[in-house]
Amino acid sequence: MQGDLRQAFAAWGRPGRLRVDNGCPWGATGGLPTELALWLFGLEVAVTWNDPRCPQQNGVVERTQGVSKRWAEPHTCADAAELQRRLQEMDAIQRGEYPSIHGQSRAAAFPGLARAPRTYSRRWEERHWSLPRALEQLAEYAVTRLVDRNGKVSLYDRAHWVGTQWVGQEVYVSLDPELREWVFAARDGRELRRRPAAELTRENIVGLRVARARGAHPPAAR
Repeated sequence: MQGDLRQAFAAWGRPGRLRVDNGCPWGATGGLPTELALWLFGLEVAVTWNDPRCPQQNGVVERTQGVSKRWAEPHTCADAAELQRRLQEMDAIQRGEYPSIHGQSRAAAFPGLARAPRTYSRRWEERHWSLPRALEQLAEYAVTRLVDRNGKVSLYDRAHWVGTQWVGQEVYVSLDPELREWVFAARDGRELRRRPAAELTRENIVGLRVARARGAHPPAAR
């Protein structure tokens, strides 16, 4: 997915915002933005999530998928490569030839879309991707976690120790972006503990390695 987005950005520029659903790879992190979203934050691309089970909130995309299916007729394609070629051909016709806006094609009606004001390249990303920007966006989120029997909670599949005195209780978790620390608070707002958010590095976010790999041994409590 990251590679596909990079190709799209290189061709069309970085969008100001992406609207996404709650399925993989966009959701399922217990309320925190996914690794892919964190990477986009660092590119200065905002992300808006649709409400669960509300595809109509992204109706243009949903309709486009239906149009693509009717035009490309995937059931008549010999293999995935042929389907890809047809989709590209139909996309070019839909964008550049099909009269849809007062008799004009979309490309003719919106010529500015062919010139990306927010350019992108891998070299640009290497020079301009911003960890502070990604952390500032993440800091806008606050989530709840239930402290397990070992006094820990899980963030991005990594265990963080809060304290055994809070076992079985819900705590609020947020990020201090300047100190790069997870902040754990009681329901009444009292700060309980801070833990280093050592996983939130440029290398981990850009490499989509913020979450602990499945099967990896959890860190020992201190």
